[in-house]
Amino acid sequence: MKWLRAFLPVAVLVASGVAAAPATAAPGWQKYVVAPASRDVRPVKVLSTSGDVANPNGLLGRGVATFKRQAPPPKPVWPAGSTAAASSFHAPNNGGNGQPRTYDPGNAVDGNTETFWNDDTIGAYPDVLTITAAAPVALPGVTLLSNVDGVPQDFTVEVLDAGVWRVAASVTGNTAVQRAVTFDRPVTTTQVRITVTKDQNTPSGEFSRVAEVWPGVVADPPVPVAVLDFGKVVAGYPKIAFAGASANRPGIRLSFSETQQYLSERSDFTRSDFSGGPGSDQYAVPATPTVWRDTKGCLSGNQVCADGLHGFRYLRISLDALASDAPLAQASGEVRISGVSLDFTPFLGTPSTYRGWFESSDEDLNKYWYAASYTNELGMDTFRESDVDPRGAFSPTLDGKLVLHDGAKRDRDPYVGDVAVSGLTQYLTHQDGTAAKNVLADLADHQRADGWIPPASINNYTLPLFDYPLWWVTSSWDYVLYTGDTAYAASYYPHLVKTLDTWYPSVTDSRGLLAKGLNGTGGYGDYAFLPRTGEVTYYNALYVRALQGAAGLARATGHAADADRWLSRASGVAAAVNQYLWDPAAAAYLDSATGAVRHGQDGNSHAILAGIASPSQATSALARLAAGALPYGNPFMDNDTLVGDGTKRVYAFTSFPELQARFRSGQAASAIDQIKRMYGWMATHDPGITAWEGIGEGGSHYEQGYTSAAHGWSTGVVPALTNELLGVSPTSPGFATWKVAPNPGGVSWARGAVPTPKGALSASWSQQGPVFSLTVTAPHGTSGSLVVPGGRLVLLDGRAVRSAGPLTVSGGTHTVLVLR
Repeated sequence: MKWLRAFLPVAVLVASGVAAAPATAAPGWQKYVVAPASRDVRPVKVLSTSGDVANPNGLLGRGVATFKRQAPPPKPVWPAGSTAAASSFHAPNNGGNGQPRTYDPGNAVDGNTETFWNDDTIGAYPDVLTITAAAPVALPGVTLLSNVDGVPQDFTVEVLDAGVWRVAASVTGNTAVQRAVTFDRPVTTTQVRITVTKDQNTPSGEFSRVAEVWPGVVADPPVPVAVLDFGKVVAGYPKIAFAGASANRPGIRLSFSETQQYLSERSDFTRSDFSGGPGSDQYAVPATPTVWRDTKGCLSGNQVCADGLHGFRYLRISLDALASDAPLAQASGEVRISGVSLDFTPFLGTPSTYRGWFESSDEDLNKYWYAASYTNELGMDTFRESDVDPRGAFSPTLDGKLVLHDGAKRDRDPYVGDVAVSGLTQYLTHQDGTAAKNVLADLADHQRADGWIPPASINNYTLPLFDYPLWWVTSSWDYVLYTGDTAYAASYYPHLVKTLDTWYPSVTDSRGLLAKGLNGTGGYGDYAFLPRTGEVTYYNALYVRALQGAAGLARATGHAADADRWLSRASGVAAAVNQYLWDPAAAAYLDSATGAVRHGQDGNSHAILAGIASPSQATSALARLAAGALPYGNPFMDNDTLVGDGTKRVYAFTSFPELQARFRSGQAASAIDQIKRMYGWMATHDPGITAWEGIGEGGSHYEQGYTSAAHGWSTGVVPALTNELLGVSPTSPGFATWKVAPNPGGVSWARGAVPTPKGALSASWSQQGPVFSLTVTAPHGTSGSLVVPGGRLVLLDGRAVRSAGPLTVSGGTHTVLVLR
């Protein structure tokens, strides 16, 4: 024992607590909690006002804010019989609400602001609209009323003057929905020609949209507008306390956005947008004081309608009314407001509700963990018909149940791919898994006869995705691992068998690999609706992980033979992936065996996590993924052959498995760097705090205003830091057995707790110079392994051991000290 005596002074020093002091101080994690303190949420400031708005601070409850607007003058009209023609126009359809509508050029001169001309050449120019008046008209100019789904930005206005066309005005960089265009000189003419050479490019398409061209320069009284900032993304039912109004039922219009960039008179893709509505919420203010709670419905028929629940940071309030809401609501008058608030409906994650927590020496990592938890809380809400995605997502079997929606503003539907990440975040923070279980069970209950499990309730459980049944398998295994609910596993075991033994074999080719296109799956999508076909590494690596998880579910429910069979199949698929999908020239896995050569973040990361990749393959594949590193994360493709922005688009959803792979491959420092670039970018760019659905070129919201800026599938930093950096994870259902394997990187210390069915499992570690210390307290009746860095001297509970090993321990408190 001479080797022990040589190091005893250091060991005694460490045991005295000197080295472990930072990790044993009182927890201070509560200061990082992001959620509001109560369900009554107030805006933090008035961001801006325009028009006649007196004392805007009244909107914050400081007195009374007054909005005033005079009645706009009547609009000029073209002589009866005037017509319009266009270079092209979109064919009639049922819009977004099943109501027939047309887009022909005559809509631009019909006096109806609810109809509009829409060209039929998306992103191609010029688009030409020619108006022919039935009689000569004296014009000082014209006024274009466009559409908030996209306005003409660059255009010229020509007039037929003395039989010759001439340019009377040119406009560039227009962003106004209503744009008055004054001519270089007045003219009397019978024809006006508008030539558009550039439109706004919006998620609704890059089209020329013109609702009306009025013959004259229209100068309406400015609309009184105030924009409120709630400080972060929130969700729930807005409320306005009205102190009174003029007797003409003046209208109030509300629009919502998660970012200032996409804040306009139309909300950034709420249910109203999907349903062909105006994209804003309307209310006719009574003369007497009242408190209005924004709820889904209309005042009368299809007039003066509102959406109800919204996810947003910014709220735009205007004294205005839709023309179609007359006479029930007027676009003029006076409205007095004494306060604006929000009934917050998601899970309210206050410090007292946290059953698991995390803290480290790195302030940024702490902030990202709790910001991601808050992002997840925003999606943890009751499934209600009035609040979910209107595209066929309502389901009586989910109605009234707590679920994990994918996003705060959209889609507001539970998707199993999202639950694969948001479920883990839920287990590690607040709940016992009820919200995740409700989703997993319901999707299994809607399993198709051939074994395919739907990804979500949207489209009445028919959205065809190729990969999401695999996420149902892995998410079910995670649920059982964290909660110990083997009764769920037993109940849905037949669904598991049918998915893995019926549907996926039907899309397996002669080389033993899943191949999208077989069995009618050519039109199936995946998590990003990517146009991939054939043998795709991501699908097959996820298949291996699903088979491994299924084996765990099989053993937990007494089906050992199935477990062995599925693990054997997993080994065969893994061998085929290495044989056919490894690209030795790039030292990484191909995205697909067909099409252009490229290498995906998703496939390479999952191949490492599934154990398909050898250590050397993992190292080179991760180097390939890091080669395209961006200031806002790592891109999901290494070239642009699949989608035009493959090297510029970042998904936290596909970055999470890369983070896991880096931690597990001994690359903790690079994982932390990736976290800081990706989550740091989102935290410091509008709307701040919450995790986005995706990041696009230059760090933008990757699908513009359509992008969800608070999305549960982007919360993987929570399990990455708790499971990988802190190192706590279950190894059998309900944490009956567990593992604590820290991956410190350059972090000095970390501590935290993970909820288990038998109580919290807490861990704290620190590294100071050559000394590493770890203390774990686990519930009695459980056992686990401790994996720590190797060293010259390792003490377990004060006793020397010769190897840093995995060290097997039972429940209770244990301390490991390592001298490296």
